[in-house]
Amino acid sequence: MANRLQPPDRDADVPVWRQIEQQVLRQIHEGTLRGGERLPSALELARQLQVNRHTVRRALDALEERGVVHAEAGRGLRVREESYDYAIGRRTSFSRNMTNLNVSSGNRVLGTALVTPPRRVAESLALARGERAWWIESSAHAEGRVLDHGQAWFPAVRFPRLDEVFQRTGSVTRTLAEFGVTDYFRSYTRVTARLAGMTTARILEQAADLPVLEVESLNVDAQNQPVQYGLTCFAAERVQLVLSTPEAVSR
Repeated sequence: MANRLQPPDRDADVPVWRQIEQQVLRQIHEGTLRGGERLPSALELARQLQVNRHTVRRALDALEERGVVHAEAGRGLRVREESYDYAIGRRTSFSRNMTNLNVSSGNRVLGTALVTPPRRVAESLALARGERAWWIESSAHAEGRVLDHGQAWFPAVRFPRLDEVFQRTGSVTRTLAEFGVTDYFRSYTRVTARLAGMTTARILEQAADLPVLEVESLNVDAQNQPVQYGLTCFAAERVQLVLSTPEAVSR
């Protein structure tokens, strides 16, 4: 823990376990204990505070019941991270979502290439046999935390030098606008859950055995022509996907 807890006052009217709980809550609220940070074990805290381990265990159980910490198998307790509501609807944009939440955000380009895409990607983008696509790998962050690891493919014939434009703009919306696509729409979104794995965990700065939400999507222009196929992994603890229904979008 960033700041060691103080031994409880045994003469106080407040039970010892409650004093321990309140100290941890105070550190979380003050930002001394940050989201994702691990708590010492009950045994470690008991030795540090010179109290019975069962007393510490009661305090930790109370914190878990409050939802401010949660247990990971074999890893102990971690402070629960604040999550963002990420809207997915007819129009879906990371920058727009973050603006609506009034949080600072940005993208980092991890790699670009002109490739012959996988069959599923080529079919989704309606590419001719052997036609190539721009592949862009990136990560997105908000308020200093990495939220997603994304891969996106764009038809290369329609969008020449797209990699250079995206490097400069850092935004799919602004990039497509420079090619005359001033508006685009979500054709479909498919969400699955899996464990992060080593590569994605490294980029998301989380443990490999924590879950991610993998979002497969296709965006089309006003003429229903595919412009972007995406495969994005969101850190499941940091992002809640909010799916809009067609009825809600049309109102």
